[in-house]
Amino acid sequence: MNAISTFAQRAVLSAVACAAAALAMPAWSQVDPSELVNAFESVNGKFSGFRRSGAKGLCAMAEFVGNAEGRALSVSSAFSGKAVPVVARFSMGGGNPKALDNVKSQRNLALQFDLPANETWLMGNISSPVFGAATPQQLLGRLASLTPDPETKKVDADKVKAFADANPEVLLQGKYFASQSVPASFAKVNYWGVHAFGFTDAAGKKQFGKWVFEPVGGTQGLSDEEAKAKGAEFLFDDLRQRVAAGPVAFDFVVQLAQPGDKIDSAVTPLPDERKKVTVGRLTIKSVSPDATGPCVTINYNPMVLPKGVEASSDPMLAARVAPYAVSLGRRLVEGPKQ
Repeated sequence: MNAISTFAQRAVLSAVACAAAALAMPAWSQVDPSELVNAFESVNGKFSGFRRSGAKGLCAMAEFVGNAEGRALSVSSAFSGKAVPVVARFSMGGGNPKALDNVKSQRNLALQFDLPANETWLMGNISSPVFGAATPQQLLGRLASLTPDPETKKVDADKVKAFADANPEVLLQGKYFASQSVPASFAKVNYWGVHAFGFTDAAGKKQFGKWVFEPVGGTQGLSDEEAKAKGAEFLFDDLRQRVAAGPVAFDFVVQLAQPGDKIDSAVTPLPDERKKVTVGRLTIKSVSPDATGPCVTINYNPMVLPKGVEASSDPMLAARVAPYAVSLGRRLVEGPKQ
C-alpha cells in the first residue's frame, strides 16, 4: 500500500472519529470546523500542504517509560514500566512554515504513544500553561478580529482592542509569552497539555489533573541579544545536535486537581499549590528529515485516549477534533508536507 493510500485511510478514520465527537459535544460549544480553519488561514496565511497550526516542525522518534506513580494514578498501559514507542513532533506555533525561531512565541510538542493491543494515545502540548481562548466561539471571534481587511490588507486595531476588552482571556497566552525568554531549544522549554483529563486507577477511582512535560535538567532561555544572534532558523539543527550528543528527555508531570478546582477551562491553570506527581519519562531517540517521517500522516487529535484516561468537559478540548480533520483533508488534497 502506498503512502497516499495509507494517508487517505487515516483521513477517513479521523473524519469518522470527528463526527462521533461532534455529536457528543453540547450544542452551545459547537462551531463550524471549516469556518474555524478558514479563519486560521485568513490570519496566518494559506500554505499548501502544511498544517494550519504548527506548520513549521520536525518529527522525532522517542520512547516513554511509565513508573509506579503512573500506575497508581491510571490503569493505562502507558504506565506499565515497559518502554512504549512514541512518534513526537516539535513545531512552532501558527500556520507559517517559515515562522521565526528566535521570537517569543509558541512551541509545540505533539505525541503519539503506540500502546499494546493497538491502543493509541495522542497529545498536543504547548509551551504555555494556558490556551489562546476559553471556548471555540471565543477563538473564532479572536481570529475574526485579527483578520486583515481584504482591501487594505491591514488589521483593524480598534476591532482587535474591542474584542480583547470584551474577552480578556484571549490576551492571557500572549502576556505569558511576553513574560518569558526565547527558549534556547525545543529541548529546554516546558510543554503543557492545558486541558484537564481524568485518570482512573485499578479500583475505579477517578482523579482529574493537568499535565506538563518538563525537560530533564531544567528550562533554558536566551537573552534578547542571544536570540538575535542565534538567527531565525536555529531550533531544528539545535535539536539534532542535542539528540546526537546524548539523551534529550522530559518528565511527564501531572498536577492533581482537588474538589472545587476549575477543570473545564483551558485558560485557567490549577492552583500552584496543588500536588504534582511524575508519572514517567519521555526520551527523544532520533530526529527525521524536515519534510518526511511518520509525523506527516498523524493528526495528533487530543481526544484519542487510552483506557484509563478520559477527557474533561472543557469545550475547547472537544472542539479541536473537527478542525483537525478538516485541516487533514485539505492537506491530503494539496499533497501533505511536514
